[in-house]
Amino acid sequence: MNVLGIETSCDETGVAIYSGEGGLLAHQLYSQVALHAEYGGVVPELASRDHLRKLVPLIRATLKQAHMNQGDIHGIAYTAGPGLAGALLAGAAVARGLAWAWDVPSVEVHHMEGHLLAPMLEEPAPAFPFVALLVSGGHTMLVQVEGVGRYRLLGESLDDAAGEAFDKTAKLLQLGYPGGPAIAAMAEQGDPDRFRFPRPMTDRPGLDFSFSGLKTYTLTTMQKESAGLTGAALEELKADIARAFEDAVVDTLAIKCRRALEQTGSRTLVLAGGVAANQRLRQRMDEETRKLSARSFYPRLEFCTDNGAMIAHAGWQRLNAGQANTELAFQVNPRWSLMDLRDPGR
Repeated sequence: MNVLGIETSCDETGVAIYSGEGGLLAHQLYSQVALHAEYGGVVPELASRDHLRKLVPLIRATLKQAHMNQGDIHGIAYTAGPGLAGALLAGAAVARGLAWAWDVPSVEVHHMEGHLLAPMLEEPAPAFPFVALLVSGGHTMLVQVEGVGRYRLLGESLDDAAGEAFDKTAKLLQLGYPGGPAIAAMAEQGDPDRFRFPRPMTDRPGLDFSFSGLKTYTLTTMQKESAGLTGAALEELKADIARAFEDAVVDTLAIKCRRALEQTGSRTLVLAGGVAANQRLRQRMDEETRKLSARSFYPRLEFCTDNGAMIAHAGWQRLNAGQANTELAFQVNPRWSLMDLRDPGR
């Protein structure tokens, strides 16, 4: 079965084709980062319009890359939530229209399930069961995964997601957008010993996260330490603060992941989502899993951020299990909970 996947939940337009026999056959991605950079974040209306402009050319390019035509596609998967309502509708409308025109089944895909299963696009792929850390601009959660659609929430952020905290901290340091790569690049120049920021909620039991206080602590430190500084001295301060902030986030995530592995008895940790591209986080997770005789798995860097490949793969899993939409009417769910998903084989 060849499945065309469409991702339009936020500011990336992703299209891919996944085959049960051949794996990932083709993928195309267009990022709107330059479009939104001047605003310091995503503008929903601009994102929706840009998805509509880019989707058809990307679908054509993906088919060409895979040396296929519409007759070679056996199903279409699309992101139905969570995400920006207008952006989701853009992808859903195109996907359902194509499915009707091509007379093939379609299936809704949960955006975070796409991320969660993305490491399975790699070799070697993690095997069920495992613990997953989903960490992105909109979500930070630890999930126990028994199989596709069989998820148990272990912990989540009570306020800002880690990726959101990176974006907001980069903005207050005037480092630009998106914040994660900007903070990581600046942190490389920073002194790891100058500041030590708090590791939120690690001094108590549990697997929940909180990053809003860390963001406020960073702001207070910047205001206090930057008085009278200009030029190179100010840039040095920013680098040191960026390093302290990044270290605090990485340590917090690592401590919670170690707890989750110990509590569940799992020896497999999956990291997915945009923040999973952070190299310091990957190194730290590898260190923590080795201590527990466990192993960590990640998607390749290009599949950490939003992409069509993860949607095509997750859609193939569900279509292959017999789940499909047959009605013309459709809807999207901007606040769709991962815990609402069910095993497609049941």
